[in-house]
Amino acid sequence: MKPFTAITVVLLTLIALVQLLRFILGWEVTVNGLMVPGWLSGIAFVITAGLAVMVWREARHGPS
Repeated sequence: MKPFTAITVVLLTLIALVQLLRFILGWEVTVNGLMVPGWLSGIAFVITAGLAVMVWREARHGPS
């Protein structure tokens, strides 16, 4: 696996884990005075975890 690909997988995995923690623990996030709903972190977790898995699989097995 190339270094850039490995870094990408690690970063996407870390982002997914933080989103999952926010979803489970109910951490509050405010952006420009507006509360960001917790369920958005659930969606963000699914997307980032899926991207991490897809990049990792493609790097290991090549394109299908």
